Amino acid sequence: MGRVFVLALEGKIYSCKHCETHLALSDDVVSKSFQCRHGKAYLFKKVVNVTLGDKEERMMMTGSHTVADIFCVKCGSMVGWKYETAHEKSQKYKEGKSVLERVKISGPDGINYWMNNEEAHVGGSDTDDA
Repeated sequence: MGRVFVLALEGKIYSCKHCETHLALSDDVVSKSFQCRHGKAYLFKKVVNVTLGDKEERMMMTGSHTVADIFCVKCGSMVGWKYETAHEKSQKYKEGKSVLERVKISGPDGINYWMNNEEAHVGGSDTDDA
């Protein structure tokens, strides 16, 4: 496979909960009001140290989107998805941004997020609680 190069971030960092690889800065959070199958998720304007999966069309709670799952570059864990295209005009602000699922990341100061019964959500894979 070869050597994996990982970018180290400085500041308040969100990281992969499995291997602690840095993924995003708290300054890059756009919204903390998203939902996924496993509970809450955060929308980021920039993430690092991820690889992209194949693009696919997904019908989400806010309409149809072209998305690609994102994986931690170090351990390969699926940590969220990236919005490639939003087909609804009102959702265009998501294009090029990424969602990290809270249950799959550690927050600033090493805080781990765990799914609880109130956060368990069946169905769709995004929403804005706005």
